[in-house]
Amino acid sequence: MARAARSRTPTSDTPRSPLHRRTAPSPLDGTPHRPWRSALGLTAVTVIGAGLGLLLIGGIRAPVGPMDTSMALRPSLTGGTRIDVAPLGDLELRSHHAPLRLDVDVDRLDPVRSQALVDHPERFAGLQAEVTHDVTRGALGLALHSCAAVTSGATALALAVYRRPRRALAAGGLALTLLAASAGTAYATWNPESVLEPKFSGLLTSAPSVVGNARSIVSEFDVYQKELARLVTNVTKLYDAASTLPAYQPDPTTLRVLHVSDIHLNPAAWRIIASLVKQYRINVIVDTGDTMDHGSAAENHFLDPASTLGAPYVWVRGNHDSRGTQKYLTGRRHVTVLDHGGVTRIAGVRIAGVGDPQFTPDRSVVAAGDPAERTAGGRLADALRTQRLAGTPVDIALAHNPAAVTEADGLAPLALAGHLHHREHSLLPQGTRLMVQGSTGGGGLRAVHNKKPEPVQASVLYLDRTTKRLQAWDEITLGGLGLSRAEVSRHLPHENQPGATPSPSGSPPSAAPSGSPPSGPSSGPSARPARSASDRPR
Repeated sequence: MARAARSRTPTSDTPRSPLHRRTAPSPLDGTPHRPWRSALGLTAVTVIGAGLGLLLIGGIRAPVGPMDTSMALRPSLTGGTRIDVAPLGDLELRSHHAPLRLDVDVDRLDPVRSQALVDHPERFAGLQAEVTHDVTRGALGLALHSCAAVTSGATALALAVYRRPRRALAAGGLALTLLAASAGTAYATWNPESVLEPKFSGLLTSAPSVVGNARSIVSEFDVYQKELARLVTNVTKLYDAASTLPAYQPDPTTLRVLHVSDIHLNPAAWRIIASLVKQYRINVIVDTGDTMDHGSAAENHFLDPASTLGAPYVWVRGNHDSRGTQKYLTGRRHVTVLDHGGVTRIAGVRIAGVGDPQFTPDRSVVAAGDPAERTAGGRLADALRTQRLAGTPVDIALAHNPAAVTEADGLAPLALAGHLHHREHSLLPQGTRLMVQGSTGGGGLRAVHNKKPEPVQASVLYLDRTTKRLQAWDEITLGGLGLSRAEVSRHLPHENQPGATPSPSGSPPSAAPSGSPPSGPSSGPSARPARSASDRPR
């Protein structure tokens, strides 16, 4: 018994306190307790959870200038702002330095705000300040939304990993602290001037040259378009006063058709058209397309003046006009849209037209070229034959591309087209007179890319009220963007020219119209038909 008691003595002589047993490492426990590892693990869980929260629920929608955008914060080593304009590409701004990047995706152009820029081009001058203000305001709203996102994400992930509420709350607080520190760094390094030095990629790499050229004209453009409309009015009055035109004098009953084309989003064209309608007492306006530039919904409101020009407006789709453009115009007051060989009768004139089968701004579709145009022209020709068999022959055939409307040769006395941005007149083999109009928009605002601005061109066609045959036409040519030159010339079809004084149709007449007094102001309009600088189709 004593021996047994002695054998148990060592174990009873070296007792361990409960506290010592809890803190001392055990050889069977593995590694000892290290607080820095616990903190590192919590930080990793917090960062991952915060990132997931930003990805899943961190985005907001916010307006920036004329655009509706989606904004989100993303982890980044360099910070800055990335603006994605699908499908054109993106631009990057060195807007701030912080471990978070601001991503802005442009969802669409707001029609109302875009139209305000179209109607008031001078507002482009303040666009920088507006965009900076909108981005700043959107970033503040995004910061508040992101606080909730990172807190929720970090808390949820920590709760799933540790299953301890105190650890989850600690992760949420740490996430909020990290975000606040990043936001403070971004605010301290915010650079509003970064919008002046963007980095472009994709198709937007051409944007710097466009912006540079546009800035040089927008400040004076509103004054310019008003003066251009006033100029065409004064030149028309001078032309009427100086010309006696014994060869052809239109009487008050003559039908007058104004042919315009390829406006290409130039707002100055509407003032010019309205002035011509008033001065020439136009009965009907015919537009052979490419009124738009990209056919986007944001451009639609540009078409609103077509209902208020003072004469019925007949329109066919060009290759820069989308189906959405056509839908917007269809049904508007005083506007008639023709397609698929549709026929309308206005002021006693029967007009048929077909829209362009191609929409070239859509780069995802390969252009089909002239074969597609001739196919569309074939549909127009079929409609013209049907009208002729019904005893209601068409007087004027319309298409945007001359390749399409030439298919109507022999089925209508007059065919009108555009597309080429310069005038062409010809008599087709079966007797149809083809008249191709230049650009009434002077090539649009894109004309600033050219070394020489394209002229603004339109024509007034005089039709006999009984036969609806072409009796004469006036060609109006104005100097292109930034110029103030004006020309008006009178032309007669060959069959209407007096035998005593032949003057081939389309040949340059003298400085004053035939029969006008030789004396006149040297600053009066030149009567030579103008030519554009390029014969390329647009």
